[in-house]
Amino acid sequence: MVRSIAVATGLVTLVAALGLYDLGPQPWRDAVTVWFAAREPSKVAAIALDELPMCSSMAQLGSDADWAQLDPDFAAGKRALAAEDWTGAIASLKLAATRDPRNADILNYIGYAHRRLRQLGPAMQHYQQALALNRRHRSAHEHVGELHLLLGEPAKAEEQLALLEEICLIPCEELGGLKRSIAAYKGLEMR
Repeated sequence: MVRSIAVATGLVTLVAALGLYDLGPQPWRDAVTVWFAAREPSKVAAIALDELPMCSSMAQLGSDADWAQLDPDFAAGKRALAAEDWTGAIASLKLAATRDPRNADILNYIGYAHRRLRQLGPAMQHYQQALALNRRHRSAHEHVGELHLLLGEPAKAEEQLALLEEICLIPCEELGGLKRSIAAYKGLEMR
């Protein structure tokens, strides 16, 4: 009987803590955003950012998957990404995110659009939110790695590569894409 009460109390405490975590302020996210937004790319300054591959796994954006048709704003955001309308994509995807705030794919796509606009702080914030919802989100890990390359932090990109190697039990598109980006970065760095 005492064990049952202790287990029930523990579960109630856990549920309450998770509820507070979900609703409460998240100062660590604000700190990451401020840090990345204020930071300028150091080593990459001499490298034309357009020379680095942006992402190879976004090629399928133009396809209308069944799950993208469930929300018209999500579908519009994906079409805008395929058309390289980064501002339009952000606007549509943010509307979709208001209805589905726990969708890691939407947050990842918003981060991607911000990165393409060279808004690195908001990009990292959205990638981190996507990874907080889904630690195994392959595309978000690839994008974070590519963002670290833009920031001149190849060691952190390599960390994302190692995480992708653990997540992708067999070679996956995101793993190959980040490997190519790191190789291109190293080639540009040696010039």
